[in-house]
Amino acid sequence: MEHDKVIEAIKQRAREERIPCAVCFQIAEEYGIPKRELGTILNDLGIKVIQCQMGLFK
Repeated sequence: MEHDKVIEAIKQRAREERIPCAVCFQIAEEYGIPKRELGTILNDLGIKVIQCQMGLFK
């Protein structure tokens, strides 16, 4: 299932329950999912976005 692959990619790239925004963009593009959906998955996993490209999350 594609959803499981996305979760695995997130877990592999996240460090200490944090993941850079640029990496999130890469994962969303790689798996062809909307960034909003990726955000929902991150919330469900309890992983925080860091180094936000828009300066929203620090």
